[in-house]
Amino acid sequence: MGITISQEQVRLARERCQGLPVEIRLQDYRVLNESFDRVLSLGMFEHVGYKNYRVFMEKVLSLLKEDGLFLLHTIGSNTSQKTIDSWILKDIFPNAMLPSVKQIAHAMEGLFVLEDWHAFGSDYDKTLMYWFENFKNSWHRLRTRYDDRFFRMWE
Repeated sequence: MGITISQEQVRLARERCQGLPVEIRLQDYRVLNESFDRVLSLGMFEHVGYKNYRVFMEKVLSLLKEDGLFLLHTIGSNTSQKTIDSWILKDIFPNAMLPSVKQIAHAMEGLFVLEDWHAFGSDYDKTLMYWFENFKNSWHRLRTRYDDRFFRMWE
């Protein structure tokens, strides 16, 4: 099962998972009341907000079966902050904040046992560069939907 509050993500996920035994829901994680063997949070913790980190962890714990596993994938920061750069917040990553190791650890303390931690910074840099190259190569098709300012932000 996959859940998201994005209608576009639901549409795309349903399209890509067509014919697979996968259910995609347009639903807020906070209203889930089911039990799962595994919970994977992929790229959404950045949008939970630092005031809600503990509530998020408690909700995940309530959704897991006794022997369940939780994987948290997030972009993070080396320092604890409560805001991000205003340009990034406005134009790149609206309503986001990058959690620090300290903030994540504090939110999960007493709830989960941290068994593994991976930093994918150098790999992610390669991913971003490939995205940019694909973006530049596709700009001739995209330019009818986006303006030059949008292109400059990518650059």
